[in-house]
Amino acid sequence: MAAKTNSFAATPAVASSKDFDMASGPWLERLIFNNRFLILMICALITAYLGFQASRLQINASFEKMMPVTHPYIQNYLKHADSIRGLGNSVRVVVANSRGGDIYDPTYLETLRKINDQVFLIPGVDRSFMKSLWTSTVQWNQITEEGFEGGPVMPDTYDGTTESIEQLRVNIRRSGTASTLVANDQKSSMLFVPLLERDAKTKKMLDYRYFRDELNKIRAYEKEGVSIHIIGFAELAGDLIHGLIGVFTFFIFAALITTVILFLYTRCMRSTGLVVFCSLVAVVWLLGLMSLLGYVLNPYSVLVPFLAFAIGMSHGSQLMNGTMHDIGRGAHKLVAARTTFRRLYLAGLTAIMSDAVGFAVLMLIPIPVIRELALTASIGVVVLIFTHLILLPIFLSHTGVSPKAAMRSLNSSQGKHPLVRLLDRFTKPRWAVPIIIGSVIMSGIGLGVAGQLKIGDLDPGAPELRPESQYNRDNAYITSHYQLSSDQLAVIVTCPVNGLYNFETLLEMDRLEEKLRELPGVQTTFSASSMARRYTCAGFEGSVKWITINRDIFVNNDALGYVHSSNPEMLNGARSLAPIIAFLADHKAETLTSVVKTVEAFAQEHNTAERKFLLAAGNSGIEAATNIAVAHANRWMLFYVYTAVLVLCFITFRSWRAVVVAVVPLVVTSILCQALMVALGIGVKVATLPVTALGVGIGVDYALYLLSAQLAFQRTGMSVPEAYRGALTFTGKIVALIGVTLSAAVITWYWSPIKFQADMGILLVFMFLWNMLGALILMPSLSTFLLRPLTRKRVVPADELLNAMPVRKEEFLLSSPKMR
Repeated sequence: MAAKTNSFAATPAVASSKDFDMASGPWLERLIFNNRFLILMICALITAYLGFQASRLQINASFEKMMPVTHPYIQNYLKHADSIRGLGNSVRVVVANSRGGDIYDPTYLETLRKINDQVFLIPGVDRSFMKSLWTSTVQWNQITEEGFEGGPVMPDTYDGTTESIEQLRVNIRRSGTASTLVANDQKSSMLFVPLLERDAKTKKMLDYRYFRDELNKIRAYEKEGVSIHIIGFAELAGDLIHGLIGVFTFFIFAALITTVILFLYTRCMRSTGLVVFCSLVAVVWLLGLMSLLGYVLNPYSVLVPFLAFAIGMSHGSQLMNGTMHDIGRGAHKLVAARTTFRRLYLAGLTAIMSDAVGFAVLMLIPIPVIRELALTASIGVVVLIFTHLILLPIFLSHTGVSPKAAMRSLNSSQGKHPLVRLLDRFTKPRWAVPIIIGSVIMSGIGLGVAGQLKIGDLDPGAPELRPESQYNRDNAYITSHYQLSSDQLAVIVTCPVNGLYNFETLLEMDRLEEKLRELPGVQTTFSASSMARRYTCAGFEGSVKWITINRDIFVNNDALGYVHSSNPEMLNGARSLAPIIAFLADHKAETLTSVVKTVEAFAQEHNTAERKFLLAAGNSGIEAATNIAVAHANRWMLFYVYTAVLVLCFITFRSWRAVVVAVVPLVVTSILCQALMVALGIGVKVATLPVTALGVGIGVDYALYLLSAQLAFQRTGMSVPEAYRGALTFTGKIVALIGVTLSAAVITWYWSPIKFQADMGILLVFMFLWNMLGALILMPSLSTFLLRPLTRKRVVPADELLNAMPVRKEEFLLSSPKMR
């Protein structure tokens, strides 16, 4: 084919590498393809080293890393964590008599003692604050003619006899542990087990997998006539970690599904294997780098290898498709790999950077576990630049593709492919107008529904796990049998040393308790102030007239002394800090918000220079801070990710009209995704917050590949329909394949035992498919009105242009003059 006189020259396919000018092309191409063996050796060494590092990667979780550490509530908690250790990371173990009796059974009590001793010795337990019927920290007190009497709830003389059991029954009534450590029906009792996030001596983080495994060894006692129910962050984290191990099987399924789909498209085992291999290499590099950086796999970052593999398959498919087409028209495999690299490296690089930006914007969320996810995912995406834009083309230049597959690809591009016939109609106004109007209507409806999107958890129990999980069944049992729930929000009251003895301080604490108890969703409250009332009453012969807060500092001194001896977590030794604990019916966003607003309003009115009411401690207090951080991040995250995508698209297309065409489908999909979250009852929380950013960052890939080819055709003078048909033939089919492949890889998450992963899978599949449809349908519809060229040059036929092999830098497909 003779060279043309227009600016986009076409040359015959070079069938031999000897006839190809190895010095042609930009410097990056020359660097890669003229040093293929050296690069392969370097990549092999890197893969071996990072593979060894990946084998050392650990799986763990962290209580502290789940908190928005920069939020004032969390800073208040961390500042005073040593004084309120019982309100931090803890688990609750309920041991129920499954033989039909109550806890006043010698056999049950003996089993409870064994369980208590075994749990007490597990590394990581904060033993000084652990409570159960068998710990000496659980005390009873009463006033008699001779003054105060008290002691441990479990009698020192307990021997299993009827008399000692009856004494235990009396002590339980005296202690007020009913409904807290003892169930309402008296058929079970609780072990309260606070934990140390770090070992005091070694400073090592608590190994949640090990702790959960050690704790669950007590389930062996269920053979002795008891049933055991365990809740708490450590148990939840341990369950998630065990779920992650099972999640790796979904990675295998995802890899197999994507491989089969790609092979059915190419019918070439050779090229399909290379794309899969390079994607697996990217995962190995990612895991190895995580290990080198000191990170661990946690329930959130374990999703990153899935995404890195799927994104790698996406970009690898584009390079493989271009190489296959060039080989089909007679080009040598080295020449085909180089010219495909020339045509696609800029679009591929921009797409990968857009993916990285979609992940990196999550760094704005002040929650360490999300920031780690963002960093590792960004690293994983950047790795794809080396494994798929460099390593894969080199492999293809050595191996080529199956001749039959290459000819099939060529015949498909020269004929009328059904997909092309189906989609090119959307460049005609009579089809484009209804599509645009329909998109506007759907977006309007979606905005109305998305306005109802909630922040935080919408379901009881642990939303990270499925409702039928062991953890959520245990949580339901404990909630139904104990008056006080495990959802606690604590207000931290600070004052000068011995300031808690002051009448004004105790009175203000009592006033706040009264306001909180009036709120819907608050079961009851406890504080040193309300407990001091009872001890003051006991000090005056039990007269109900003395159930009050005393103005005498010495009376308060005695009362708070008894509070501290029986409940050391309720105030510190310096009498300068005390929590007000609100027991909540649930941890839904509405409940937390009402409590937080009430406390903030009270603090604004009653805080002084010496006395302050600070939020927040307790698991629900931390969750309230997390919800606030998530709500703030949700507002700004989309702004930042879309700003970055707009900039990258403008750099690539150099046309504001093209940017609008590329980004509008993403906006529509984002709106509909939020509406879908409302329909599915999924709130915006730590687990689901990254979904929209990921969907936008990954979804723009479709536009970058498809619209880049379309604009290149239009710059030769083609009309929008002609250019779009050419783009469909060149990259459109593979865009559709990518959408299906990404969705197939992620849909396997639906069957994960981890519910938030299943939720993310549903939402990502929705965004991948809708972004694909937006690129194939809405984008050409918008192009019909926004991207009409101002002048017509002589048109190079699409098949001729596709067969053209640019051999000089100025003939690069993606470096043609910008559209006016």
